[in-house]
Amino acid sequence: MKKRITLGLIALLSGLLSSLAWASSEPLTLDWIDLVPEHERAQFDSRGMPEISHDSENPQSLVGSVRPELNNSQVKIPGFVIPLEGDDKVVTEFLLVPFLGACIHVPPPPPNQIVYVKFAGGAPIQQLWDVVYVEGTLKTEHISHDLAEVGYVLQGTELTDYDDG
Repeated sequence: MKKRITLGLIALLSGLLSSLAWASSEPLTLDWIDLVPEHERAQFDSRGMPEISHDSENPQSLVGSVRPELNNSQVKIPGFVIPLEGDDKVVTEFLLVPFLGACIHVPPPPPNQIVYVKFAGGAPIQQLWDVVYVEGTLKTEHISHDLAEVGYVLQGTELTDYDDG
């Protein structure tokens, strides 16, 4: 009887441990507003963007600090790719932004709404103008780039087509 109970407990514990390991390996799926600290969200409009003057010398709003508790998180976030390094088949470094044309046709979003993504081996890009999901390790790290100030860096592990369903 003791042996049966012991075996049952071992099976139960092993099942629990494997489900915990599976749950912890799932990335945290983020929306862009999740990158904004709670106390700053009232400063953003309905699209998740602070008001920007297109006539100022520095059109990028620097409002928006990062959320330090997201540092070193495994995340998955949708966005548009602005390629920085790579070729016509793969991209090794790019900016991930919340809307099409950000940093190119309109002023850049604030730093906490731009993610600098690095893929060591490169990631295939099918359609540059389509929304993609990027998975990897998110870091709260400031980068000054020619196109914009960036508040987050993501070491990419997977790039997939966006599926909103």
